Amino acid sequence: MGNLNYMEQKSSGPDKGSPKQFYLEVKENSELLKFLIEQLKGKSRTTVKALLAHRQVSVGSHIITQFDYPVLSGERVTITTGKIPEVIKYKGLRILFEDPYLIVIEKEAGMLSIATAKEKLLTTYSILSGHVKKEDPTNRIFVVHRLDRDTSGIMMFAKSEDVQSLMQRAWHDAVIERTYVAVVEGLVADDQGTIRSFLKENKALIMYSTKVAGEGDEAITHYKVLRRGEAITLVEVKLETGRKNQIRVHMKELGHPVVGDKKYGAKTNLIGRTCLHARVLAFIHPITGNEVRFETPVPGRFMSVFARHDNSQANSEY
Repeated sequence: MGNLNYMEQKSSGPDKGSPKQFYLEVKENSELLKFLIEQLKGKSRTTVKALLAHRQVSVGSHIITQFDYPVLSGERVTITTGKIPEVIKYKGLRILFEDPYLIVIEKEAGMLSIATAKEKLLTTYSILSGHVKKEDPTNRIFVVHRLDRDTSGIMMFAKSEDVQSLMQRAWHDAVIERTYVAVVEGLVADDQGTIRSFLKENKALIMYSTKVAGEGDEAITHYKVLRRGEAITLVEVKLETGRKNQIRVHMKELGHPVVGDKKYGAKTNLIGRTCLHARVLAFIHPITGNEVRFETPVPGRFMSVFARHDNSQANSEY
């Protein structure tokens, strides 16, 4: 790996609890965890992992928590000890991952992905735009994909137009998994299945499904039942294609609209929102080529509706 450039930046103030930083110079391409273990002689693997988990490791100016993040010759890795400043929190979203190329977040229901002509409310785009400009006023972010306003879960933004273009052009091949969970009306009969159709938008801007090839864009949705209640079902949904409102339209077509989704036929609204959550996003990083995966739990409010039913029956771990 070469000689270690290991320097300590001591605190200049009287507060002995303030952070100190140590710099490690990368001499040879590697992965971050492997690099740290090799350089931090005497530190256990568990201790090194804890540094990453506690956001104490930066590559360049970016905090990295990913074990297999690639570090390149010539880069500088910074380790911060002592009291770490609190992570910046934003109303309506949580940053899951950030590097020089991408930001991955978990969005709350009710938050727009981006402003529309009619609505100029606070959006995930405007919040993240302000976030990156704190580092450099010229920084920008770019939308890679969107979630509906009432859908919660994982979203990704690019930090340059080039990365946005790379992700969007290679979306079908780059995205390994997009998994959602939904609470739908009624009892879904089959434990699993696949819905295939063509989706098209009408003049009222409502998507509808047709079996006629060429009438719209092909849409393929795979579903699996996780839990059944007296009159509702929790389903896991995996997208093979990513069309506008695809899950909502296909669940309606199945005869089981998403709870709270009045636009697509729901008659109930159990928690004051559409019961749809983007739970997993896995993809090939457009710059590093590594596979990255982000997963969030099933929202507690989804599960609470089943607790009201004494006769609910669980499938799998749910």
